[in-house]
Amino acid sequence: MSRYKEPAKKIRLAKAAKHTKWAPFWLIPKIFGKSRRVHPSRITHVKRSWRRGSTKV
Repeated sequence: MSRYKEPAKKIRLAKAAKHTKWAPFWLIPKIFGKSRRVHPSRITHVKRSWRRGSTKV
């Protein structure tokens, strides 16, 4: 990738970076109930890594 990125590409890359995050912690009791212990990554639909799979931006 080039050193200088155009602003549109930077925005697309920033959006793709957000897909790597887990779901917020407060969603677990809301979805599964208070007593259930579940990892936040279980709710996250798009799990992206910079190593696995590239983004088409």
